Amino acid sequence: MNLILYAVPFFFVLIAVELLADRWRKVNTYRLSDSINSLSTGVLSTTSGLLTKGVGLLTYAFALEHLSLLQLSPDSPWVWVFAFVLYDFCYYWLHRMGHERNVLWAAHSVHHQSEEYNLSTALRQTSTGFLLSWIFYLPLAVLGVPLLVFISVAALNLLYQFWVHTRHIPKLGGFEWVFVTPSNHRVHHAQNPVYMDRNYGGVFIVWDRLFGSFQEELDSVPVIFGVTTPLASWNPLWANVQFYAQLAADARRTESLWDALRIWFMRTGWRPADVAAKYPLGKTDLSQFRKFEVPLSRSQQVYITVQFAIHAALGSYLMGMGDSLAPPALVLGWVWVTVGLFVLGVALENRPGAIRLECARLVLNLPLMGLAQALGLWVVSPLGWVTLLTYVLLSAMGLYCAREHFNRLADS
Repeated sequence: MNLILYAVPFFFVLIAVELLADRWRKVNTYRLSDSINSLSTGVLSTTSGLLTKGVGLLTYAFALEHLSLLQLSPDSPWVWVFAFVLYDFCYYWLHRMGHERNVLWAAHSVHHQSEEYNLSTALRQTSTGFLLSWIFYLPLAVLGVPLLVFISVAALNLLYQFWVHTRHIPKLGGFEWVFVTPSNHRVHHAQNPVYMDRNYGGVFIVWDRLFGSFQEELDSVPVIFGVTTPLASWNPLWANVQFYAQLAADARRTESLWDALRIWFMRTGWRPADVAAKYPLGKTDLSQFRKFEVPLSRSQQVYITVQFAIHAALGSYLMGMGDSLAPPALVLGWVWVTVGLFVLGVALENRPGAIRLECARLVLNLPLMGLAQALGLWVVSPLGWVTLLTYVLLSAMGLYCAREHFNRLADS
């Protein structure tokens, strides 16, 4: 059973509740572009995960079969408790190394790029974490935790982490000493020097207390969210490759082959001396910190929101049907979603050419529908074609209404 899939509707209900709390308390913890960007990276992560989940599952299954020292039974409640605690312990070290090593930060930084902090931030996840994260969970396989138990406790761990991404819940007294809470996780998402690289636990904060990485949220130091080298983009694809691109550029520029190789595994922020001298990176001055923003008209906001909702629905469809779809169909669905989210990112940034790119995307839906039917992504009935044509025409009309706002920047 895919617990995350069943939880998705509740995620969006709780986001709506938080939006109502924002209005009631007269605060503003959401910005449309930021939230769509966070949710887009989440959709991209889940759809990419359909293609890459085999990496973690196959390596775990192989280790369970060939390296396990014990054979634990999934029928024992204590095995589940043991696995849940051990998983969070392994997650702590994955998370900590994700902040302390360049190549792991390249994957994990996606989750920290938002300059807001709300429940949509919880869904902002990486699409490349599968490359190395499986290594940190091998101890569970060595100790004989069954695959079903491993998958289940991993989902429960992720589900727990959703609710702590909010500014509306204050400190929770004694609960703070054992469990991760919104207060101590707000610290984790801060770029203030006193807070940076702290509070790595997923469910239990005791690991941070034990290993010296705990920091309490201070009333005297308001949290400033985000990363010290801002993403400055609303594009979910660039969000996933930004730091990889920086590492690759530094590796290419250095004159030392050894530095070009080791930069990937050095502490986060380490750069070859010759590159750092020639290509210095500016860091955010928190005293002059300004959130990234691109002004959009009301018609642009409505158009992009509707288009994102359609792509989120397509992503949910792929999650629900993933196990029954052939790989070519999954790849097509992923490309369909990814191209759409990329184009919406361009539109959110109101870049010159955004309207032409969106027109091309709308037209591309027609041949993609035919290909989807041929590959078994879904069965297309005459009503399906009518629905698609209606969608394209209505989208074209909406785009026409918003054209002046897109063209205004393109012509400037």
